[in-house]
Amino acid sequence: MPILEVIALDAQDAVAAQAGGADRLELVADMASDGLTPSIATFKEVLAAVDIPVRVMLRDAKGFAPGDLKQLRRRAAELREAGATEFVLGFLDAGGEIDEGVTLNLAAELEGCAWTFHRALDNSNDVFRSWATVQTLGCDTVLAAGSAKGVEDGIENLKKLVTQAPPALLVGGGLQARHVPELLAAGVNGFHVGSAVRPSGWDSPVDSASVREWVTRLV
Repeated sequence: MPILEVIALDAQDAVAAQAGGADRLELVADMASDGLTPSIATFKEVLAAVDIPVRVMLRDAKGFAPGDLKQLRRRAAELREAGATEFVLGFLDAGGEIDEGVTLNLAAELEGCAWTFHRALDNSNDVFRSWATVQTLGCDTVLAAGSAKGVEDGIENLKKLVTQAPPALLVGGGLQARHVPELLAAGVNGFHVGSAVRPSGWDSPVDSASVREWVTRLV
């Protein structure tokens, strides 16, 4: 069955997403920087507020290179101690290729955890070559739009990538309702939304009714 993952910034978002029928949350902070690691306090509040899975972003700088890898490893360990079992991460090197060393270095803190390789793939030199690299890294999911420009531009790539799973393809990044039928027909069963379930954009909280509309589209 298709799943819907919703971006949450806090416990209020998390509760609304669960009430609307979301299957999983991606917990981040600072969407002005495209999503960074949330605080431990926020994670604990979210974990106490919902009972659906929560994937926590491990990212400390805008872009696709870590600001301080050692600090990210410490934060990963602290989040695990606080109860986190699922994560989101992924990095590019200066040449625009998947940074296997950095990604695996951080993933070493996550032994036994499920994790998603995020949209660094879309911003790499070649999404198909990068997919083949990501398949070796140990993630169970790849969040992708198929293009740095978003799903509208990358939909044909997505239709090809879904045939190359595992890992599972989770489509997000400019995802719109009109894309869903074509993606479902191609075999995509993972969908990721953020601003699409916030009627007034990122300055407003997740709206449970909007989440429910997305869940209905996937049935």
